Amino acid sequence: MNSLIFSLLLGAQGGAEGGGSGSIISTFVPFILIIGIFYFLIIRPQNKKQKETQKMLNAIKKGDKIVTIGGIHGVIQTVKESTVVVKIDESVKVEFSRSAIATVVADGGGKAEKVEKIEDKKTETSDDKPAQEGGAEDSKN
Repeated sequence: MNSLIFSLLLGAQGGAEGGGSGSIISTFVPFILIIGIFYFLIIRPQNKKQKETQKMLNAIKKGDKIVTIGGIHGVIQTVKESTVVVKIDESVKVEFSRSAIATVVADGGGKAEKVEKIEDKKTETSDDKPAQEGGAEDSKN
């Protein structure tokens, strides 16, 4: 009986060897495609995001405005090896792990440009008004 089972197993292997090379390739191609799709859609973007986050955390310095993972906004007061001290209010300072920082907020560069543009418009209009008023007065006299 054991020899019968053994011969069936050997016979099954021999039959698979005869026409198996095409069958093996067609079996593994979908698995390779799935692995490729997972790599390009999930693994690669996650690795990029992780590298950017690590670069951001390494570039943190005193005075940076940050937002923590919990949504707390504050300003960095002290940078230590694995932690940072964040000033939340005038008298409130909290120590966070570096990994708890979600984002570093820009220093308002866009807002400063808008303020400058508004100020430029005010100075242009104030420069123009005296000239127009003076011209209007001259035409009246």
